Amino acid sequence: METNEIQQQANDDVDPAKKEVESAADEEMSMEELLKAEAEVTSKIYSRDIVKVKVVQITPEHVLVDIGEKKEAIIPLTDFEGEKSLPQPGAEIMAMLEKKGGEGRHTLLSHKKAREKMAWEWAKKMFEAKERLKGRVTGIVKGGYAVDLSGLRVFMPLSLSEIGGAHKHYLPPNAKIKFYIVDFSERDRKAVVSRRQVLEEDENVRKTEVISSVTAGHVVRAIVAKVTGEGMFVRFQGIEGYARLSDVAWKNPAEALKTYKRGQRIKCKVLLVDKAAEKLSFGIKQLTPNPVDILKKKFGYRSAVRVKILTIAPEGAKVKVSEQVDGFIPAEEYGSEGAPKEGQELTAIIVGVNSTSCELTLSVRSHEELEDRRRMQQYLKGSPTLTLGQILLDNSEDDGEL
Repeated sequence: METNEIQQQANDDVDPAKKEVESAADEEMSMEELLKAEAEVTSKIYSRDIVKVKVVQITPEHVLVDIGEKKEAIIPLTDFEGEKSLPQPGAEIMAMLEKKGGEGRHTLLSHKKAREKMAWEWAKKMFEAKERLKGRVTGIVKGGYAVDLSGLRVFMPLSLSEIGGAHKHYLPPNAKIKFYIVDFSERDRKAVVSRRQVLEEDENVRKTEVISSVTAGHVVRAIVAKVTGEGMFVRFQGIEGYARLSDVAWKNPAEALKTYKRGQRIKCKVLLVDKAAEKLSFGIKQLTPNPVDILKKKFGYRSAVRVKILTIAPEGAKVKVSEQVDGFIPAEEYGSEGAPKEGQELTAIIVGVNSTSCELTLSVRSHEELEDRRRMQQYLKGSPTLTLGQILLDNSEDDGEL
C-alpha cells in the first residue's frame, strides 16, 4: 500500500467522537467571535460612533437594520433623500445613534448624520492635504454661493468664484465646479471653498502651454483689449501682449491707431516672446510690405520725376508724384525761382524717402544743378577740337608779329 493511501486510512480511522468535539469547538469559537463583534457594534452605537449595520427590511417609513444582540433599529427613509436608490435587504450601510430605544420602542439611528460626520472628517483631510475637489452649486446666497460637497453644505464667496473676483452671480444652480477648501472649522462645521484658485492654476498651466507653442514670426488672431496713446494692449488666447505705436502702421501710425476699438478681432504678428514674464509683443504693420522698401525699389535715387504742387507751407511744398505716391520738397530745395505755386507742375530729383510719412523727398535745386551740368557738357562736346599743328601755327604767327 502506498504512503498516501496509508495516510488516508489513518484519517478514516480517527474516532468519530473526536471529530464531533473539534467541530463543536470550532462552532463555539465562531459564536464567541460573533458575540464579540456584536458587542463591539453595540458599544460603538451607544458611544455615538459611526458603525456599519446590515439592512433587514424596508417599510414605508423606515429602514430596519440589525444592531446585534437580536435587536433591530430603525432609520428614517428621509435620511436617504438625495441618494440614487434605497439600500436593499442584506446591504451594509453607515449609521450612528440618534436616540436609544426602550420598552416597545426601537433604537433610532441616523444614516444622514453618519454620512455628514464622515464627510466632515474626509473634508478635514482634504483641507489639510490641499486637494482639489468637485462639488455642485445648490443655491445663490448673499455674498456668494451655497455648494454641496459630498453631502456637506459649504460656502463660496463671490470674490473666490471667478478669476479677479466677481461683482455679481454668474454660476447657475446645479453648476458642477472644482475648488479647494481654503478655510475649515470642524468645531463650527463650516468650510469656505475657492473656485478662483482652481481657475488661476488652470490658467497658469494654459498660459505656459500657449507661450511654449508660439514663436516670433507667427501670425495669430487676437482681440484688442485697450487702446492708449502709445499703442494698444492685445489678448491672444488669454495672454495679454502689447503693440507699440510704431508697430501699428507704416504710415501715420497715430491716425491708424484711432481706427481700432476694444473687443475688435484683429490679425497680428508675434514679434517677441518673453517666456519668463509670459508676455508677448505684437506688430500689425509687419503683416504688409514696408512701403519705404517699395518706394526705394520703384523710384531710384537721384532719378527725376514730374510732380504737381498740392500745398505750400513755410517748411516746404507737398506734391503729388502719382495717384498713390506723395512727395515733399523742403524749402531749402526749391529752385532758382523760389517757392512754387499750388497746381504748378515741375520736375524734381528724388533725394530720399521719409520712413515715417512714406513720402519721397524731392529737390528742385538738385534738378536745376543737374541740368546745368548737362548743358555745360553739351556745350563742351559741341566746341571744335584743336590739333597740334594748329596750336604750333598759331604760336609761330604770334612770334612773327613780335
